[in-house]
Amino acid sequence: MLRILKTRLAQGHRTTRFPLELPVLPERYRGRPKIDGSKCPEGCKVCEDACPTEAISTSGGLSLDLGKCLFCTACVDSCPEGAIKYTTDYRLATSQREDLVLTDGDLKLAGRMRDNLFHILGRALRLREVCAGSCNACDLDTNVLNTVGWDLSRFGIQFVASPRHADGLLVTGPIPRNMHHALMETYEAVPKPKIVIALGACAISGGPFADSPEVNNGVDATLPVDLYIPGCPPHPLTILDGLLRFIGKMPRAALGP
Repeated sequence: MLRILKTRLAQGHRTTRFPLELPVLPERYRGRPKIDGSKCPEGCKVCEDACPTEAISTSGGLSLDLGKCLFCTACVDSCPEGAIKYTTDYRLATSQREDLVLTDGDLKLAGRMRDNLFHILGRALRLREVCAGSCNACDLDTNVLNTVGWDLSRFGIQFVASPRHADGLLVTGPIPRNMHHALMETYEAVPKPKIVIALGACAISGGPFADSPEVNNGVDATLPVDLYIPGCPPHPLTILDGLLRFIGKMPRAALGP
């Protein structure tokens, strides 16, 4: 027993201090892309043609839709001018779908949930996760938040087994035809008022399966979405950052632009 206690004391503090202390991520981490349309030669569409999910558009200026982006580096590798590069910025969540379209300016990050919802749900949030045809990568990075390293419950956020005990849904995957009915039934079982969070490229836009007759092109084609967290999959920091912004528990110093 003493040996166990000594080992535990030697390990020290194991839970991340985020958001009170902001993390430093490795250079190879693929965070929010930074684009510079001024570097694009007129008529060049190399990056647009290279993108497997049509996330990039050069019509009317260079733009990148984070809701479709797989963070695969095809655009970075193909661009001869270096107009697109990844940064280590993990902050990606937005409140509106259109805010995920990145241009030369800053990204409009997610704000706190609507006042009427915050009055009821702001102090404690219970979520039912629905894996609607995902590859499980988004689900695994979400589950990481329940480990001792992240301890999501210290913020008053927990995942529950039944939608009847939930305040809303966190949806992953492109919602194939066989999961559509199950998702709708789960949504109907959540008591009002309720929220929906779209997590990952598949849940936001259909990802690499977009426009297939077997899937929906995003959760918001079926349900009203309150928070979009892009990525393929999103890093646990990206997910936690979005959730804390949504419930209004992000310290002012960490809010950023």
